[in-house]
Amino acid sequence: MGRPPTHTSAQFLDAATALFAEGGVRAVTMAAVAKATGAPSGSVYHRFPDRPALLAALWIRTLRDFQSAFVTALGDADSVDDAVEAASGVVLWCRANPAAARVLDAGKHAFGPAEWSETAVAETARADGELKAALKRATAKLPGITGGTDEEVVLALVEIPRAVVHRYLSAGRTPPPRAVDLVARTVRKLLRP
Repeated sequence: MGRPPTHTSAQFLDAATALFAEGGVRAVTMAAVAKATGAPSGSVYHRFPDRPALLAALWIRTLRDFQSAFVTALGDADSVDDAVEAASGVVLWCRANPAAARVLDAGKHAFGPAEWSETAVAETARADGELKAALKRATAKLPGITGGTDEEVVLALVEIPRAVVHRYLSAGRTPPPRAVDLVARTVRKLLRP
């Protein structure tokens, strides 16, 4: 039986997230991740065969973490309260995960998806499909509850929270607590039955 690993994939991805938050995608190199974790470069390469694999894993982990929180908060989208919880939850997630929020705010294109493996592309497509399915459930239910349109539901659940958090993240700041209330109030007004 071999000895347990000293450094985990999660530790390397945590370091990559911090490096990205501080210096953008150019700062996320295999050598920088090794240095940040105190690991030999070979340990990073053991977990991620190349930089595109590291960048793909960084994006996928961030996306999955965010989507899990969002889909859980949205639940069955049976009420305006569910929509408000999901939308304001975007801001709460960004506040709790400011470095990861910067990864998410940058968007998939920033991480070079054209160089990703087929497996990474497929995993991202699955995650995207799960989010689309959750939004489809919401747009099937909420217009009947609120009297609004599908577009208004998507605006409330996606565009409003994204615009609010992007305003802060693009300036290198974490959204303040008042941003949670702003999103909640705006979504509630938009979707008021």
